[in-house]
Amino acid sequence: MMNRHLAKHINNAAGGILLPLAVLVLLATMHTACIRNTSKELQTVEAHQEMASFSVKDLHTTVTDSGFYKYDFETPQLSQYDNVEVPYIDFPVGLKFKMYAQKGKIVKSHIRCNNAKYYKDDAIWELNNDVEAITEKQDILNTEQLFWNTKSHRIYSDKFVKITTKNQVITGYGFESDENLSKYEIKHPGGEIEVDND
Repeated sequence: MMNRHLAKHINNAAGGILLPLAVLVLLATMHTACIRNTSKELQTVEAHQEMASFSVKDLHTTVTDSGFYKYDFETPQLSQYDNVEVPYIDFPVGLKFKMYAQKGKIVKSHIRCNNAKYYKDDAIWELNNDVEAITEKQDILNTEQLFWNTKSHRIYSDKFVKITTKNQVITGYGFESDENLSKYEIKHPGGEIEVDND
């Protein structure tokens, strides 16, 4: 859409032989300026998008209920990116999360990893690099990547997984479970090893 300043300039030049030249010069100048400005604006926008909306270092949060520990969350670094196509929170050096049992005396379950992202719009956690989850039954899940969809309450992975229980070690590729890890399925089982507790 032609701006008012340009339209006024062209209208003032109308009726003279300079109209075609004036229009060509203005359009050429506007076109060149747009290319330069667009390039700079794009660089500025891209740089702005790459910048975190905010960052926090050494975050340690404890949630209590009636004076008892309920949750404990710890991360060395958190950065939130709101100005990207898919907004997310980045945990570049990992996180630790503990959930306590009633009365807050015993750790009910916990999860840790060396890198994580939380995609806000989809409510999905992506945990990466040396992921370990310990359930209330003290079963241990180890993998290199784990997704947790907090909307559907499902946990899944396409990577190699190892589940260690009191009686056996189960391995395989591909994993899906409820978020409590109480009912799970390994898509391509690799094997089971019975553990002798004696």
